[in-house]
Amino acid sequence: MLRVFACVLVLLAAMMAGGCAMAQQRVEVKSKANALPRKVVVATVMQRFRGGLEQRLTLAEEVIALAGKEAAAKYPRRLDLVVLPEYAISTEKGDAVKLHGEVLMRLGAAAKKIGRGGAYVIVPMVLQECDHISNAAVLFDRNGKVMGIYRKVHTVVDWQGGIECGAKPGTEYPVFDCDFGKLGIQICWDMMFDEGWDALAKKGAELVVSPSASPATVRVASHALRNQYWVITSTVRDNVTLFNPLGVVMAQNTTKRVMVCEIDLSYALLGWSETLNDGEAMKQKYGDKVGYSFSVREDAGLFWSNDPNKTIGEMYRECGQREILVDIAESQRVNDAIRGGKAK
Repeated sequence: MLRVFACVLVLLAAMMAGGCAMAQQRVEVKSKANALPRKVVVATVMQRFRGGLEQRLTLAEEVIALAGKEAAAKYPRRLDLVVLPEYAISTEKGDAVKLHGEVLMRLGAAAKKIGRGGAYVIVPMVLQECDHISNAAVLFDRNGKVMGIYRKVHTVVDWQGGIECGAKPGTEYPVFDCDFGKLGIQICWDMMFDEGWDALAKKGAELVVSPSASPATVRVASHALRNQYWVITSTVRDNVTLFNPLGVVMAQNTTKRVMVCEIDLSYALLGWSETLNDGEAMKQKYGDKVGYSFSVREDAGLFWSNDPNKTIGEMYRECGQREILVDIAESQRVNDAIRGGKAK
């Protein structure tokens, strides 16, 4: 017991002597806090698409335009991304459509003319591709061009072994380099599998969208927390939700067709400390130049800078704070050192 106590004293003395900066140097932690603010305005749609192809295209144009209108009324900067729910575009019987002709022209035009200079738009559809069908999400860029397609990897299989829509499951988890940041997509049943979400994190995704026929939130929140990126859902009923990188709900809509939110891809995740005072310490020092959402229940918060010339990393260090990932890594390192290795 005395030997363990002495070891603890030595380790604590080393940490105190080196301070927070040394602790961060000893622990390699990926941080989003040291880049200047990167604001992104995102819109998501809660809408059930019914009818034939013409009706669905018309409804898609309508809600995309509505997203642009609401974003312009709410934020001074342009809209960056609009997300439609799973199965938005198909035929009346749910059959596949080809991504050409009127489908391509009308959806591309809707993306190009939205807001101030167009927006990226994600349109899920039952897609006819050569000799097979995909449950796909098509990404249009600000110019109305197809930037890429995510094909649902984990298609739903019924109890007789049949696959939804007869779709061929996808094989890749692409991350798209948009002008606002790195974007990933997961569709509905993909939420049941860690594989895709983890793959997107390893490829650097900063925001993952989840078009879905299900309004489920718990599993989606777990993926946001596990991989520490933003996640926003688009569904046909009940709710659409924005989860921050702590897995905490930042915004949720249960009544309107469109929800528009602003997020920041440069952020710090801070855990509880007495000096932080649930975020008030940062607010007292920087006023409106800092933004945050602190969860007393989770003892953690997301912080971002509203100062275009100062990072949130500079701010929290000036307040004597450090990121929760550093706390976790330091705790692991110290405990491993005390017991002589990782617990089995």
